[in-house]
Amino acid sequence: MSDTTQRNRPESPEAEQPDQQQIRKSAVTKRGGGDPSTRGRTTIADGVVEKIAGLAARDVLGVHAMGSGISRTFGAVRDRVPGGGAKSVTRGVKAEVGEVQTALDLGIVVDYGVSIADVARDVRENVIAAVERMTGLEVVEVNIAVSDVKLPEEEDEEPENRLQ
Repeated sequence: MSDTTQRNRPESPEAEQPDQQQIRKSAVTKRGGGDPSTRGRTTIADGVVEKIAGLAARDVLGVHAMGSGISRTFGAVRDRVPGGGAKSVTRGVKAEVGEVQTALDLGIVVDYGVSIADVARDVRENVIAAVERMTGLEVVEVNIAVSDVKLPEEEDEEPENRLQ
């Protein structure tokens, strides 16, 4: 009985079949296989795209503020309330995000004297570049609504914080 057992058992790892050694090596070096991008799903919330677009739009020279007059007024009141939160970077921005594409609607206020067409073009270019670079989503459209022009003699609608 012991003779049969000894004959069937390999004496060393080198005595194993070459196919078995290859299987063990490939199992150790290659786990899962395939492209890592195919091993899960990434979703991007509308709010993420709205923040990116809002910051990119504010960077453009000639953009005085974001949002309509009403949203800016409510935002100014909210900003003055203690604990009301920081200035909203998503004010005036609405995004619809799909699996691979996104569409944006922006409301802006421009400074008096600038070319509205040039500002809108620059906002569109800056927003598209930032959103596509950071999210990988294709921006299919950026609609811009100019709701107001900031005149030099007008006071800002967002009141200063009087508490010190």
